Amino acid sequence: MITFSATTILVLALIAALIVAAGVWAYSTANRLDRLHVRGDQARDALEAALSRRAVVARTVAISMTGPAADPAVAERSKRLVALADRAERADWRSRETAENQLAAALSALDITQLRPQLVAELADAEARVLIARRFHNDAVRDTLALRTRRPVRLLHLGGTAPLPTYFEIAERVTPAATTGLDVDTVRTSARVILLDEQDRVLLLRGHDPQTPDMPFWFTVGGGIEPGETLRTAAVRELWEETGFALDSSLLRGPLWRRVAVFPFDGELIRSEELFFVARTKTFTPSAADPTAWERHCVTANKWCTPEDIAELDREGETVYPYHLDQLLPEAITASAALTDPEVRSIR
Repeated sequence: MITFSATTILVLALIAALIVAAGVWAYSTANRLDRLHVRGDQARDALEAALSRRAVVARTVAISMTGPAADPAVAERSKRLVALADRAERADWRSRETAENQLAAALSALDITQLRPQLVAELADAEARVLIARRFHNDAVRDTLALRTRRPVRLLHLGGTAPLPTYFEIAERVTPAATTGLDVDTVRTSARVILLDEQDRVLLLRGHDPQTPDMPFWFTVGGGIEPGETLRTAAVRELWEETGFALDSSLLRGPLWRRVAVFPFDGELIRSEELFFVARTKTFTPSAADPTAWERHCVTANKWCTPEDIAELDREGETVYPYHLDQLLPEAITASAALTDPEVRSIR
């Protein structure tokens, strides 16, 4: 009869526990990689769609430049723009970067004062969508590579047979079409969060411009992206700094909205491109964890708001940003329950 000492049993139990723990880790890591691969595929599809849309707009712009009385030089630029748009659309993924950079350079050289306002707006929106889609594609690539290149993941082949994703590097030009024509002091990109509770209420903060304390306004949680940050990282950081709530970035959906605003603040004119995410949590009492000097002195209140609350604030003369948030909330509620990120659209 075989007997085991207590030490042997303990060692065997530890080995078994290690094997189980390794199995759980491998299973969870493989699942996480699957999700990252899906996210990467979706991000690439979104990027390709944004690039294709820009090519369509570029051709429309080129056609608008031609006419019976068109200058020969303008006609030649129009012909070249069409050719570059066609080449960008037909290029395979490996040569797409070069083709898209050539198209972007041609678009940057356009004299937008000669275009119809509607075309300028369409071009600005198309360019902005490309920039956003590229950022999210490269964020997905970075997160996937960070996990796929770990030694245990490589040794166990947890990434399967999926090829390693690659970054898509194109110049992030801000062309004249993407601006407002105003001389601004500061240009920034912001990540904002539509934070919903169990009752579908959104968390809003109340603040004011230091130079106009008698004109308060309400706004969603969020703020400017710091150097080296992704949009999601900035959204999570801003949420923690302004409310003390730590959110897992995987719970963010979006961005679902894009808002470009030019406004005076503390004596400067600011152009802000705001990207809105949506997330859910249980109701809590916000308490800023790391407020800025402005937030300490000028953010005076917070409130979980229903659409009716938002409409009432507007009626009382306290503006809520973004505009018409009471009407936008149903869209955010739907996006919060979706399994995939929605297509970003422009709002006021």
